[in-house]
This record gives sequence, C-alpha cells and structure tokens, in this order.
Amino acid sequence: MESRSRATAIIQFYRQQHRMPSIREIQALFRFRSPRAAAKVVEKLIELGTLSKDDTGRLLPGRSFFGLRILGNIQAGFPSPAEEELNDTIDLNDLLIQNHDATYLVKAQGDSMIDAGIFNGDLVLVERRSDAKPGDIVIARVDGDGWTMKYLAKRGGRLYLQPANKANAKYQPIIPKQELKIEAIVVACIRHFRRP
Repeated sequence: MESRSRATAIIQFYRQQHRMPSIREIQALFRFRSPRAAAKVVEKLIELGTLSKDDTGRLLPGRSFFGLRILGNIQAGFPSPAEEELNDTIDLNDLLIQNHDATYLVKAQGDSMIDAGIFNGDLVLVERRSDAKPGDIVIARVDGDGWTMKYLAKRGGRLYLQPANKANAKYQPIIPKQELKIEAIVVACIRHFRRP
C-alpha cells in the first residue's frame, strides 16, 4: 500500500472518529504485525507533510492533511466545457488563517451586511486584532453597546461603522459618541449552499 492510500486511510479514520489514530490503531488499520511498521508509516507521512507531532509526541494532522485539489477554472458566466486539470492543491487553513491563536468563527445574525455578501446564518472567520483600516469589515462595539459586524468607515477624520443593506432604510451609520472598540477583522465568509 503506497503512502497516498495510507494517508487516505488515516484521513478517513480522522473523519469518522474525530481524532487521530494511535500507533496501535494504525497497526490494526494496515494489518501490520508490529507497531514498529506502523511507526515507520507515520515517519514517512510526517516527511511528506501529511502528519505531524506535537511536543509530547502526539500525532496531529500535518500541513497537507486538509489540502484540496484545484481542478482548474469554471465559468461563472456563459457555459463552457469544464476541464479537469490538476493545477495544485490548497489548504484552506493556510489560505485563510495567518494567526491560528487569534482566529475564530462567529455566526452572522440579521441582514445588515447582505450587500457585502454576508447573510443571516453564515459563518464568518475573523482574526482578533485592532489595526483595521477603513473599508475592512470589523467586529466592533460602539459606546459600550453589544458587538456588531459592519464596515469600518471614516468621514472628516472620524471613524464610524457602516452597514451594508441599501434596501433597508433602518440600517444607518453607527457613529460613536465616545468609544469605538474594534475586536476583530473579518477574513472570510463561509456559506453552506446545501446544509449537512
């Protein structure tokens, strides 16, 4: 069994069990006679970047564990034949997350940001930082009120929050009287088109 199919088996184990297998479980998975054979497979997969270990030696998913293949481009306008061409693989964690310790998900509520493509129920990936610039979508609090997600805007040297729903007149700019506290900057929006 080659490294790729062994990696696939370990990934399937992870998806079914929601945890990494132990060396003994890898031994049973591949029907090895000794745990040393399983340990050699783990070493090879660590070299390939599929697996890694923490400081205690516990097995962890590696950089390429969650990688997805990019199969070329698809027209979003007029139809054309789709070409299945393996351009590369991409790890969504590497693409979207720069600081793992400061990144988390929040669920969007309401429709004040629909013109920005953020709808009620979407998961929003945010990075905790306060160096936002006008035009960024931020998680912020104005004058000690609750947290909200809006565009950061600036007028006359003054920062304020701007909703993104032109169709609904109730959403007006939020101008701080005393304090505007920025907690995080929105990195990405995740929407399921087919709910699991």
